[in-house]
Amino acid sequence: MLDSFLSITYPPIPITKIGPVFFSLHGVFAAIGFYFGANHAIKLAEKDGANSDLFSDGLTWAIFGAILGARFFTIPAHIGETGYGLDDIFTLAGSYSIMGGMAGGIIAAFYRIQIVGKESFKRYGDYAATGLILGTVIGRIGDLAIVEHLGRKTNFFLGYEILPGYDVAPQHNGLECAEPLTTCGTYHHVAMYDMLLALVVFYIFMNLKKRYEFGPGSWMGLWAVWYGVQRSILDTLRFGMGDATIGSFTWNQVGGLLLALLGFLYFQKNKNLK
Repeated sequence: MLDSFLSITYPPIPITKIGPVFFSLHGVFAAIGFYFGANHAIKLAEKDGANSDLFSDGLTWAIFGAILGARFFTIPAHIGETGYGLDDIFTLAGSYSIMGGMAGGIIAAFYRIQIVGKESFKRYGDYAATGLILGTVIGRIGDLAIVEHLGRKTNFFLGYEILPGYDVAPQHNGLECAEPLTTCGTYHHVAMYDMLLALVVFYIFMNLKKRYEFGPGSWMGLWAVWYGVQRSILDTLRFGMGDATIGSFTWNQVGGLLLALLGFLYFQKNKNLK
């Protein structure tokens, strides 16, 4: 058993049911994160003299793309499971993927801006890059509030200690305990790590963009490399905690590595273009 002399602990804000609807701060802060991230990106576009109306339309399409992507990008992780069928796919109660949401939003915005709007998506993708990072920072607050995405046991000082009586997110019900125990254990607070690293990278990106000029589309590529690698590393802390796996990897790690590879190729293709 791992003992933690220093750890983070606070009462979770549990998911509550209001009538037929389950209310969770996870969704609330995801929406708030999208709002502030989108506004940040639009301000960058306006400052650069880009077509902010077209960009705004693209971001509106991105909302619906993100919802669909977050839901449907989880399907490959469940194919082959006993009893998994169409009812599990077309349900609001299923699992959601933040990377799937990002991918779905980007695809929808690309379609609106480049396919329908007949304008290159690359420069708008660069505006969105730091917006996506800011949205990640804010969105993760909801995960912290309901205490979701915990990893394995740890004695790391930023680990989260579950105390008896705490009602953490449903995926971690098995970690809860009751008195007379004094602690239920301390676990890696993966969502917090993701949030803190995203906050650091946001300021790094904002400062680098002032110093370096790459070709249009390069910053979107760098964002994909950063987030794909970060998620792949952080998910090593969650392996064996109930996430869907393929061999020695979680599906989030597979998705993260693919995202990083595509981002690197995209950056290489666009970095010297003017």
